[in-house]
Amino acid sequence: MSIGKVGSKGELFPPKKVREKIGLKKGQRVLYRIVQGRLVVEKVATPEELLEKPAKVTITFEEFKEHRRKLSKDTEK
Repeated sequence: MSIGKVGSKGELFPPKKVREKIGLKKGQRVLYRIVQGRLVVEKVATPEELLEKPAKVTITFEEFKEHRRKLSKDTEK
């Protein structure tokens, strides 16, 4: 548990220890959500970070093209 503060313009200042723990860096985008009356702040992953994660689904290029073809055909109806 850590204590931060709110600036004069409403800025949130989480302590360095908290920022380091979740990997926040200067200029990093964050997502704010209200969950049961609590503010939840989550780091938004960069494209590079997303590419480092293993794929959850694998598909061949041919399967992708076939799927696109079907979607296009369905859209034309």
